[in-house]
Amino acid sequence: MKVGNIVKGEITAIKPYGAFVEINDEYVGLIHISEISDRYVRHIEDYVDIGDVTTLKVLSVNDNKLGLSFKALHKHKKRLNIKLKSGFSPLKEKLDHWISEFNFEDNE
Repeated sequence: MKVGNIVKGEITAIKPYGAFVEINDEYVGLIHISEISDRYVRHIEDYVDIGDVTTLKVLSVNDNKLGLSFKALHKHKKRLNIKLKSGFSPLKEKLDHWISEFNFEDNE
């Protein structure tokens, strides 16, 4: 097992500080709460449950114990619901028209 490997593991326990994972009969690991998501994590159960089998990235290896990351492979992208409207001319296209209609004598 090496740092950077991608592994599948089963969540076996959840504590306030992280989730324990069994990779196979040889390795066990911990997903620290800071490696669950880039966002604030109030409850780890909002992301994983006991019994879930998930893909994880290996961050550290110490004998048969692994430090794992969930967020490295499960990015939460913020969705923006933007609808573009047509019919607006860019400022550059309208600027010459506005300047030609502006009466400089009235504004002195």
